Amino acid sequence: MSSSTEADHGAASPDDAAVAGAPEKAPATGPANHGERVVPKWRRTLRPYLLIVPALLLTGGILYPFGLGLYYTVFDFAASKPQPDFVGLENYRRIFTDSSFWDSAWVTVLYAVGAAAVETVLGVAVALLLHRSTLVGRVLEKVLILPLMIAPVIAAIIWKLMLQPSVGVVNYLLRPFGLGGVQWTDTPTGALLSSIAVDVWVYTPFVAILALAGLRSLPASPFEAAAVDGAGWWFTFRKLTMPMLWPYVLVAVIFRFMDSLKVFDIIYALTEGGPGDSTVVLQIRAYLEAIRFQRYSFGLSYMIVLWAVVYLAAMVLVRYLGRIQNRAAEVPK
Repeated sequence: MSSSTEADHGAASPDDAAVAGAPEKAPATGPANHGERVVPKWRRTLRPYLLIVPALLLTGGILYPFGLGLYYTVFDFAASKPQPDFVGLENYRRIFTDSSFWDSAWVTVLYAVGAAAVETVLGVAVALLLHRSTLVGRVLEKVLILPLMIAPVIAAIIWKLMLQPSVGVVNYLLRPFGLGGVQWTDTPTGALLSSIAVDVWVYTPFVAILALAGLRSLPASPFEAAAVDGAGWWFTFRKLTMPMLWPYVLVAVIFRFMDSLKVFDIIYALTEGGPGDSTVVLQIRAYLEAIRFQRYSFGLSYMIVLWAVVYLAAMVLVRYLGRIQNRAAEVPK
C-alpha cells in the first residue's frame, strides 16, 4: 500500500505537466495595453508651457493697463489739450505740492484706520459670541453673512435714505430719546463717521467669519489645561486665545485696511465727497480730477500714488504677519 501511495504522489497530473513543460513568458517590453494612445514627446514637452498660458494672459491683462497708466502720467493729457506734451514728473510734483492732496490723504488714513479698527474689535467680539455652540449662535451665524451679500454701493444708498434727517428711520427710532433730527451727513465729522459706520456694517461680518474660523481651528489642549489650573476667562483670552488667534485676525486686518485705503463706492454713494471736501479720499480725488475735471494725466497720477501707498502698507503688514505667525508657531527667527 505504501508503494502505491508513493506512486500516486510521484505521478504528475496532466495539468501540472503542462504547466511545468510550458515555456516561461518573456517580460513585456511594450505598453501593457496595446490600445492605449502614446502621447508624442513634443506634446509632453509643450504641455507645461501651455499650462502657464492663462497665468501669462492674466498677468499681461494687469500689467498692460498699469504700464499704459504710467506712460500717461508723464504727459499732460486733458480734454482741453488734445495734443499733449511730455512733462516728465511734473504731475507728481503738482500732487505733492497741492494742499488738497494732503487733505485727501489725511481723510483716507482716518477712514482706513477707523474702519479697520472698529471692524476688528466688533468682528472678534461677534466671533467669540458665535463660538459658543448655542441655537441662537447657529442662527446668527447664518444671518451674519447677509450684509456681505449686498453690494457696498447699494448698502450706502440704503443707509443714505435711512439717515435722512426728516424721513429717515434712524432719526424716527431715536426721536423718543430726544435725539431726532440729527444731520448725519451734513457736517464734516458726521459725514466721515457715517461713512465709517456703513463700512463697519458691511464688512464686520467678513472679519467675524475669519475670526470664527480661527477660533474653531485652535487646539483644545491648552484651554483644557488652563481650565484644570483654574484660569479665569480674561486670563485665558489674554494669554491663550488672542496670541493664537492673532494671525487669523491680522489677515482680516490686512484685507480690510488695504480695501479701506482705496474706498470709493461707499463714500461716493453716501456723501459724494461732501460736505465740501470733508470726505474726499484719494480715490475720489482721482475720480474728480480725471473724470469731472477731465485732467486725465493728473488723475492717473493720483491713482499711481494711491497704488504705491497701498503697496507699501501691504508689504509692512505682510512682514508683520510673518513674524506673528512664527511667534505663534514658536519658530525662531
